[in-house]
Amino acid sequence: MVLLAAAVCTKAGKALVSRQFVEMTRTRVEGLLAAFPKLMNTGKQHTFVETESVRYVYQPLEKLYMVLVTTKNSNILEDLETLRLFSRVIPEYCRVLEESEISEHCFDLIFAFDEIVALGYRENVNLAQIRTFTEMDSHEEKVFRAVRETQEREAKAEMRRKAKELQQARRDAERGKKSPGFGGFGSSSSSSSTAIITDTLVEPEKPKPAPAPTRPSGPSRALKLGARGKEVDDFVDKLKSEGENIILSGTGKKPSEVSKSLPAPTNTESVHLRIEEKISLTCGRDGGLQNMEILGMITLRVSDDKNGRIRLLINNGDKRGVQLQTHPNVDKKLFTAESLIGLKNPEKSFPLNNDVGVLKWRLQTTDESLIPLTINCWPSESGSSCDVNIEYELQEESLELNDVVISIPIPSGVGAPVIGDLDGEYRHDSRRNVLEWCLPVVDMKNKTGSLEFSIAGQPNDFFPVNVSFVSKGSYCDIQVSKVSQVDGSSPVRFSTETSFVVDNYCSQVLKSCYSQDRILFPVLLGLNDGLTDYCSFFQEILRSQ
Repeated sequence: MVLLAAAVCTKAGKALVSRQFVEMTRTRVEGLLAAFPKLMNTGKQHTFVETESVRYVYQPLEKLYMVLVTTKNSNILEDLETLRLFSRVIPEYCRVLEESEISEHCFDLIFAFDEIVALGYRENVNLAQIRTFTEMDSHEEKVFRAVRETQEREAKAEMRRKAKELQQARRDAERGKKSPGFGGFGSSSSSSSTAIITDTLVEPEKPKPAPAPTRPSGPSRALKLGARGKEVDDFVDKLKSEGENIILSGTGKKPSEVSKSLPAPTNTESVHLRIEEKISLTCGRDGGLQNMEILGMITLRVSDDKNGRIRLLINNGDKRGVQLQTHPNVDKKLFTAESLIGLKNPEKSFPLNNDVGVLKWRLQTTDESLIPLTINCWPSESGSSCDVNIEYELQEESLELNDVVISIPIPSGVGAPVIGDLDGEYRHDSRRNVLEWCLPVVDMKNKTGSLEFSIAGQPNDFFPVNVSFVSKGSYCDIQVSKVSQVDGSSPVRFSTETSFVVDNYCSQVLKSCYSQDRILFPVLLGLNDGLTDYCSFFQEILRSQ
C-alpha cells in the first residue's frame, strides 16, 4: 500500500479529521500524528519528513496541517500532487480553517477523501469531479419528487372539491327542511348525496367509552392536576418571597441569555455583509489585564447571480495594531495595495446563497487602556457581613453597549443581599447563587455606574465577576465602505449587519480593604518580588493620601 492515512491536525498533533485507507488501530494513528510535530521541528525539510517506517508529507493550513502518512517506498512526486488536491478540497467545505469548522464538516471531508484515494492508491479525479460525486445528484430522484409533488397537489385539489360538495349538500338539506312544499324531493336528494360523500371522506364514528363509575362524595387527598389553583399560587408566592424570579410565560428568557445575540435585520439587499466581533478578556485579581483578544470576521452573502463578480472596499480605521488575514481565494496583492476584497480569478463569482468569510482580523493585547468596559469590585468586611461596592466605567466612548449584565457570585445559604445605591436593575438568582446587575444601555450618557449591597460572606466569595453585552458597533472600526462590480466598477447596493458580542469577559479584580485612621491598606496578592515592591507600593498609597 502507498497511502496509509490522511489527516487534518493541529500544530500540537491533535487529530481533527483522520481517514485510514488500510487497517490501522486508533492508537496507532494517534501515535503517528502525535510524533509528527516533534519530527518536523528536527528536520530541515518543509514538505516531508521520514522515520524508520513511514513518511509524513504535509502542508500548513494557517493554524492547522494537512498530513499524509505514506510508506517509505512510495513516489514522493505523486504524494505531493495528492497532497495539493487534499489541500484544495478542504476550503470547498469549510469557510474558515479553524478547529470548530473542520469538526462541523468532518463527514463531508471524509466523503471527499474517499473519492481521492481508494485502498491506498490515488484515483484519477480532479476537484470538479469530486464536487460532483459528493453532491450525489440523481435525475431519477428529481423525477420521483416531481411526480410525488404533482400527486399531492391533485389530492389536495380533490379534497377541496369533495369538501365543497359536502358543504353544498348540507346547505341543500337545510333548505329542504325549511321549505314544506318540496320536503320529500329535497330530503331524498340531499340524503343520497350526503351518504355518498360521507363514505369517501368521513370516517365512521367510533363508539364512545362507557362513563366511569362515580365515587362516593367526600374529602379527597389525591394530587389534583390541571389549571393553576390556589395551591400553585401559594407556591409561586413562596418562591418569590425567597428571592426567586418566577417567569410564568414559556418564552421568558434570562437577561444573560438575551444579551448573547442581536436580532436579525429585517430588510437585506442581494449583497449582504455581516461584520462580527467577539471579545475574550480576563483580568487578574491584582487589577492587571492578563489577556484581551478580539476576533473579527466579515462574512459575505450574495443572493443574486448578477452581483456575483464584485469587489469590496475596506475602510480600516483601526489604530491599535490589528492583524488582518484574507481568505485563500482572495487576491492578497489587491487587498494590500488598494484595500479591495476580490477573487484571485476575476472571471469567477462568489458562491450564491452561501455565507463566505472573506476577511478576518485578530487583536491581542495586555494594554489596560484598550479595555472597553472596566469593572472594579471592592468587598470590605464589616463584622459578620461584607459590604460590596462594584462600579463600571465605559472607556471606549464610541461604543454603545446593550443588554449589559454583570454577574457577581454570592455565598450560598445566606439569604438575599441587601441592596443600597443602584444604577439600573438587579436580579437575584438564589439557585445559581448569582446577583445579576442589569443595564439596558451603557454609552456616553451613562458611562459610569455603581452598585452597593451587603451580605454575609468573605471577600473571596464575590469573584470572579463575569460580564456580557452586545453592541451594534465595531470595536476595531473595520467597515465596508463600497461594493462595486468587477466590470466597469459600477456601485452595487448592499446591506451591512454589525455586531460586537462577548465570548468570555471575566474580571477578577480584588481590592479587599479595611479603614483605619482614614488610610486604606489594600491586601497584596501575588506580589512576591521582594521588599522593594512592598515599599514602593506603600509609598504610592501614602503619597496619594
